[in-house]
Amino acid sequence: MSQHRLTSLEIAAIVAIVVIWGVNNAAAKVATEHLPPLMVGAMRFAIAGACLIPFVRPPFPDWKSLAIIVGIGGPIHYGLIYLAFWMAHDVSGVTVATQMWVPFTALIAFAVLGEKPSVPAIVGLSLAFGGVAWMTADPNTLKEWPAIVTGVLASACWAVVTVVARRTTSIPPLKMQGLLALFTLPVLAIGSFATETGQIAGLMRATPLVWACLIWAGLMSSVVATTLLFWLVQRREAGRVTPYLLATPVVSILIGWGLMDDVLTAQILTGAAMTMGGVVVVALAERGLRAGAAKA
Repeated sequence: MSQHRLTSLEIAAIVAIVVIWGVNNAAAKVATEHLPPLMVGAMRFAIAGACLIPFVRPPFPDWKSLAIIVGIGGPIHYGLIYLAFWMAHDVSGVTVATQMWVPFTALIAFAVLGEKPSVPAIVGLSLAFGGVAWMTADPNTLKEWPAIVTGVLASACWAVVTVVARRTTSIPPLKMQGLLALFTLPVLAIGSFATETGQIAGLMRATPLVWACLIWAGLMSSVVATTLLFWLVQRREAGRVTPYLLATPVVSILIGWGLMDDVLTAQILTGAAMTMGGVVVVALAERGLRAGAAKA
């Protein structure tokens, strides 16, 4: 893989991924204000699955690892993500919390894979967890703590998937994403109809903005951003790309503050900055991370 300076096309791909994911966090909040959270997830993967099904064909090697990736990374991870945005009033806190998959990945790698933590990684981990705690302690965010904890749990699930994916190189990311979508769709749909109400009425009343949010999640985030990410990590080491993608929360926070009336205090911003700074330090220290196994 090339070690030269990033090309203009690669930089454009990174910017596109950051914007797509950043907008997608705000879109998740908008969608879950009008539809039950599990139904939002099901609709997302109905759209994504329709686009990705051509990539899902035999063979299916390393099925045990694949089952972990699809099971935990699908309905559990995304169920928690959409539940977190549904519970939250503001976008910012949950968005920052979901970036904790990077330090969680490092922690799991240290414990399971026997990787030795470096001093910068330890410093980054401390900053990241301390930042979430400081941000959550703000009076305006404290009431959001169930949503933030749910977001942190979702990030821990994605960290498990990331560690497993680091050892599963025989499955192309688009194929993996297609399998994830096709498995997650029925599980979230069944979960929605078993535990939620008003799905059909909500879909009938959905505005063009809500449908745009669902299409953005299913098409732009799960398909376009994934394809761009796959293209990037084919050309570059994942560690060259991942730190730039961690700018995603900045886009979400700006949208939340500018368009969705999020409250941003000095303590919230300081905590968010500590968390993202710690995440970047961990990502730079652990350059073997595989860019989130084609994250969202």
